[in-house]
Formats: sequence, structure tokens, C-alpha cells
Amino acid sequence: MVRPVARHPYLEFSGPIAFAHRGGTGVHPENTVAAFDDAVELGFTYLETDVHATADGVLVAFHDPDLSRTCGRPGDIASMKWAEVAQARVAGQHSIPTLDELLERYPDARFNIDCKSDEAVAPLASALRRHSCLDRVAIGSFNDLRLRRLRGDLGPRLCTSLGPAAVSSLVSGVPVPLAGLAAQVPVRQGPIPVVTDAFLRRAHRRGLQVHVWTIDDPVEIGRLLDLGVDGIMSDDLRALRDVMKARNLWN
Repeated sequence: MVRPVARHPYLEFSGPIAFAHRGGTGVHPENTVAAFDDAVELGFTYLETDVHATADGVLVAFHDPDLSRTCGRPGDIASMKWAEVAQARVAGQHSIPTLDELLERYPDARFNIDCKSDEAVAPLASALRRHSCLDRVAIGSFNDLRLRRLRGDLGPRLCTSLGPAAVSSLVSGVPVPLAGLAAQVPVRQGPIPVVTDAFLRRAHRRGLQVHVWTIDDPVEIGRLLDLGVDGIMSDDLRALRDVMKARNLWN
């Protein structure tokens, strides 16, 4: 299958992209500096993370809206100031990094950032301007309005994935205008298959890359590579790296 020509510097990569999902979770807790350090040491150049905004507008790399699952304590991030969130510890040990910290710590990495809340939209746009990093960042969201706001604010230099409505139209084959440069999707949504040969053909005809999340099984990683996907996000960084190395796809 012929891959689409990259239409943004972020997507310029010689082969399928290996994404470290939340920095990887096999060795260190998700979205921690330890996890991202491990990913970079393994050779990953694409790091996926999530952002929420604190009550005083600080963007934190954190998946959930509250601290309970990973930090073992209550606390809604959007209603807490950064000084308080900074005291929390993931798995009782790791501090929560800010997006500023990650962008500065890994200047050569490319970041896939999932904007998790409405409150995070304006601070995220400000952070990307402040760091002048649009060439190495892609934004995703499960919310179409957030994506529209970010595209409107940052303009055509911003790389985004498709929103939910656009993905649904691509699955169904209904031709509609598509904003975004990549479809970042699960293999299936409930009972509905998403990543099929037909889906890939439709996406590639529209010049879209297809990145699939979150795949940890080596057999499934191999199947998706054979199908012709353009990227795979995984929590098991070693499994993804080893499969790609075995196929001479590790760059």
C-alpha cells in the first residue's frame, strides 16, 4: 500500500511511526518523566501525552481529570492550583510534569498531545506559541469543538488528527470535508471495525495517515503493519520496538 505524502513536518518520517503512548507504562508509571526518559533511551522519537489545565492555567501531562487513579488521592485538576497539584505523586513517587517541562526536556522529540478538557484549549495554544514548536507537535482530541478552536487559533501550521465526526464519516465512507492530517483511531469502536483495508484506502486517498492506538500485542502489531498503517501507539514500548526491529522498520 502506498503511503500518503506527509503534508506537515511532524508527519515526515521514513516508515511507520512508533508512538510511546503516555510515555509507556511497562516499566514506569504513565505520563511521568521516568516513563518519557525510558522511551527516549529506547530510541522513541514520538511521545504521546495528555494535557489538563489547573485552575491557574498550568498545563499538566496527565490523562484523567482527577488524581485518584494514579495518585491515590482526591482532587479535580481543573479546580486546583498548580502549587497543590505539584504536591501529588504518581504511584506515590513521581511528580506530575508540566507540558512546558516536557517540551524543554526533549527538544528533539515530537509530541502527540491529547487535549483532554475545554479549560486546556487556551493554555495549550499559548504554550505552543511560546515554545514555537508547531513543526514537532500534533494535537488530538475526542472533542470536535476543541479541535476547531485550536485550528482557528493557531492556523494552518497546526497539525491535528481528525475529530470524532470526521472519523465516523471515514468509517462509513460518506464523503465530507475532513479537517486534520491523520486519523488516530482504535482497531474497533465497540462492535464496529474501524481499521480495515477499506478504511485505510479511503484515508490514504484523502492524503491522511492512519495511526492506531493502543496496541501492545506483538501479533496484532505485526498484523496492523502488514495491513499498511502509518503509525502505532503502544504502552509496551519494548514489544513495539522489537517487532519493528525484526521487520527493519526501526529508525
